[in-house]
Amino acid sequence: MKFILSSVRILNGRLFRNPVIVLAVLFGFSTITCLGADDKKKTSTKEQAAAFLDKITRLDASSIWPGINPDWFLKNVKANILKPVTVYPGEGTYFCAYSALTYLILQDDPLGYAKFVIDLYKDGKAVYKETLFNPPATVKYEAGRLNYKGIMDIHPADQMWYLTLADHYKGYLNIFNRKYNTGDEDSFWASANYAKHNRMARSLLYYHVEARGTDLFRPWIKDLFQYLDEKRKKGHVVLYINNRIFYKKNHVTIKLSVPTHFIVLEKISKVGDTITLIYWDNGAKTQMQLSPAFLKRILYGITVLTRPGNE
Repeated sequence: MKFILSSVRILNGRLFRNPVIVLAVLFGFSTITCLGADDKKKTSTKEQAAAFLDKITRLDASSIWPGINPDWFLKNVKANILKPVTVYPGEGTYFCAYSALTYLILQDDPLGYAKFVIDLYKDGKAVYKETLFNPPATVKYEAGRLNYKGIMDIHPADQMWYLTLADHYKGYLNIFNRKYNTGDEDSFWASANYAKHNRMARSLLYYHVEARGTDLFRPWIKDLFQYLDEKRKKGHVVLYINNRIFYKKNHVTIKLSVPTHFIVLEKISKVGDTITLIYWDNGAKTQMQLSPAFLKRILYGITVLTRPGNE
């Protein structure tokens, strides 16, 4: 495995020199594969999750999560199970990495997700795939109170889930803001670099994870279309892109030409020199046509998620 030693950190859109050397936050130019013991376990179905939730007719108000409306919470969880494509990270937040992984979790293990968020709501802490999540009091107070985030304003289960994930998983972008304060969902506290995203994928998903790319350098792949087409046929593909070039998003505050966004590739095709992508992004599926050169320009990371044996 090749590591890149970096003394550069990105903060508030500027580039600074820092004596702290960040190890393994970038994947270099190599391919990394990880396969855990849990990957061979069976995961669940939408029907199993729906049956579990149907037994819960109501939830009591929680003193642990005082900002969460229990009726909205349960409605939010049921909607996620029935229609995962609509999962949304909220306007102006840095939750896109967590949202992309949630979209995949809801397809792979909806029952596990449902049990986890219900337990987390009731007990204030819960275990998912042998990992204990126990967010601090500041997160528990704020969940359900986020405003001006679009539809997520009335999705308290999503607020609780995203804030819990952002609090638990840390990367080098979070070094200088590790403890949640009101409004930090819009800051580097919630951000995810590429290595952090892949650690979360290995921790939360029952898949073999293969990652190529870095935060600063694009993966060297001779024929991107052929590579993505082959990988998509075998499993899920998450693309790490510079969306300031792809399309302008108002939540992006980094001014450098660096990747900031995660999308899930659904289909890819090519006619002549035009590539057509169908991808999931922020609560909906979208189609875009682009050239091979433009695809190469925007793409910094490719994470492939496959069942063991399908690699």
